[in-house]
Amino acid sequence: MSKFLFVINRLEHWPLEIPQAQVVTARQYLTDQCFANLRGVRVINLCRSLAYQTNGYYVSLLAEARGHKPIPRITTIQDVKSISIIRSASDELDELAVKTLAHLPPEQKAFQLAIYFSRGVHKHYDQLCRQIFNTFPAPLLRADFRKDEDDGWELRNVNTISVHDIPGEHIPALHDRAREFAQRETTPTHPKRTGRYDLAILWDKNERNSASNEKAIQRFQRAAEKLSIETEIIDREDLGRIGEFDALFIRSTTAVNNHTFRFARVAEAEGLVVLDDAASIIRCSNKVYLAELFDHHGIPTPKTLVLHRDNISTAPELLGFPIILKQPDSAFSLGVVKAATREDYLRIVNELLDKSDLVIAQQYLPTNFDWRIGILDGKPLYACKYHMVRGHWQIYNPGENAPARNSGKHETLPVEMAPRAVVRAALKAANTIGRGIYGVDVKEVEGKPYIVEVNDNPSIDAGVEDSVLRETLYERIMEYFLRRLERISNGMEE
Repeated sequence: MSKFLFVINRLEHWPLEIPQAQVVTARQYLTDQCFANLRGVRVINLCRSLAYQTNGYYVSLLAEARGHKPIPRITTIQDVKSISIIRSASDELDELAVKTLAHLPPEQKAFQLAIYFSRGVHKHYDQLCRQIFNTFPAPLLRADFRKDEDDGWELRNVNTISVHDIPGEHIPALHDRAREFAQRETTPTHPKRTGRYDLAILWDKNERNSASNEKAIQRFQRAAEKLSIETEIIDREDLGRIGEFDALFIRSTTAVNNHTFRFARVAEAEGLVVLDDAASIIRCSNKVYLAELFDHHGIPTPKTLVLHRDNISTAPELLGFPIILKQPDSAFSLGVVKAATREDYLRIVNELLDKSDLVIAQQYLPTNFDWRIGILDGKPLYACKYHMVRGHWQIYNPGENAPARNSGKHETLPVEMAPRAVVRAALKAANTIGRGIYGVDVKEVEGKPYIVEVNDNPSIDAGVEDSVLRETLYERIMEYFLRRLERISNGMEE
């Protein structure tokens, strides 16, 4: 029996011949035990409707339960209904959409793009199609674009479609794309791997605030090789290949509204071991969440207030001046501002509340440095002192004219030489997030620790965080992957 299944409502609805695939009905797939017992199956769900509790919905749902690899997954079926996810995808597609659709007449205000198995009817649209497919992995899609006031193109809507929605003149292209897709999925795109496991490292050396420098990435790869883990550097174009790997290590800056979060979600859905996991990205990337979480667990922090339009006036009296104001999703000190006066405070807080309904106000605790305690799987990994940038009050200077990662001096120490109270507070804070890898920022004032934040995707640069452990730091992180992978292989972890 083929390990590549095209699932359709009625066999006559898919008259095309795909040599690598078997065509079965939804009823057969859902009810015939022989399909339930298959292993390593790729399920292409071409049912006419994917609406909640239809046969099409259950094909994807049960495929996931059986350990098969459906396309689309249930998460994708839900994502195409999400305005916020479509808007986020549109922002990422901005330049590519303008470039791809530049040939259209100036007076044209709308464009509809057909996407069949990640490609377009015409090669000209293939790159744009692949980008949309990577965000919404489904075999048959239709994307609607609208021209905005600045003559740019916005992605307004994405829908999964069925064979019945495809114009007759597109059927030859559909057949070609389906065969090409099946060929790609059943033919390795890389030489046969020799390692026990395959690890994808999501990293872009041109990223301004990448979580690791190139030398650190090379050290990760060497450490993995010692454990018979084969590595490959991938980028945002490789989302569709995630199923080729056993694990994913994200070394690009994470955020809920960019490609790194989608990589984490897709990789987890495919059963990969993932650092950083999607839940950690969600939790660490929002400072409102962290403020409530730390308060709930009694974790010491600088005095903190969640601001909204109705309580702006309360912060100065409770916190005094200067006040630190943070947009919820700030990173690398971007979106973190110090208000020295009431006038500054009112101006800044109103600017931030124009972007988010909630904003963080925090007591200013001046220190010469912040502790960064690296935590992996509930255990301390490294300890650093990040000193403030000369002439600035933060460890990073995010000014527009500042160079990438403009930071103060750093000093890395053995974990046992860091103050016990600081390490204990960091561990307690990290354990409220999860069991992944975190960088916990701690201020120490008169011997007392105050948690500033917990960062997923912490910086690990050669020459900084590895100054004490050196190669051992990279080996410990790769050993984490190996432990998780072996537990999965032995049926000890879902």
